[in-house]
Amino acid sequence: MGSVKSGSVYIVAGSKPWNRRVFDEVITKLPGEWHFIGSPQELTLENVKKINPRYIFFLHWSWKVPPDIINKYECICFHMTDVPYGRGGSPLQNLIVRGHRHTKLTALRMTEELDAGPVYFKEDLCLEGNAEEIYIRATYLAARMIRRIIEERPEPQPQTGEVVIFKRRKPHQSRIPELPNLQALYYFIRMLDAEGYPKAFIEYAGFRYEFSRAALYNGRIIADVKITPIEEREEA
Repeated sequence: MGSVKSGSVYIVAGSKPWNRRVFDEVITKLPGEWHFIGSPQELTLENVKKINPRYIFFLHWSWKVPPDIINKYECICFHMTDVPYGRGGSPLQNLIVRGHRHTKLTALRMTEELDAGPVYFKEDLCLEGNAEEIYIRATYLAARMIRRIIEERPEPQPQTGEVVIFKRRKPHQSRIPELPNLQALYYFIRMLDAEGYPKAFIEYAGFRYEFSRAALYNGRIIADVKITPIEEREEA
């Protein structure tokens, strides 16, 4: 592939199926030439140089971006908190478990320090629904924010305020803990209900029960339950 003049060429990186869907449905209709990267193996300096993008947008990306790409190209991610509050991992789950029902989707320039870069702007994001619904909602919102960025080319501004760091959640933290009420249980189930995420679960009498598609009404929760035997782990 020959060199392309920078300025109207863009890369969008995303690891989830809804990222690709929104890219195909919405982002490719925006002005410019668009390229999609769906895996860290594709995201190499050599490949990026061939495209020579004005911006690289990261919709949902769980891997460290190589510093040689961050330092050479304007990389923008969309973080689901009102930074500097909520820098770090698992922002959606950490917000819901803390009782938040609304947040900001922040477009920020990526730096080698995680989620610490300057901010282009923020938009309101509702946290109702299950995790996958929220992620899809956030991706469509990010597409609208991308349009604004390529049209206005704003200068990002440094973050201000108290820094609060979120820790990335581990799979074992999806085990349902003791909770104070039915609403808290519903929130716990819904915040983990997305493709590729460990569902809320309990283990009882040799079986594992995983909960999804929860609905709370009339003082009860209706949900789908997947039941599988607990596999015995061999002694190390």
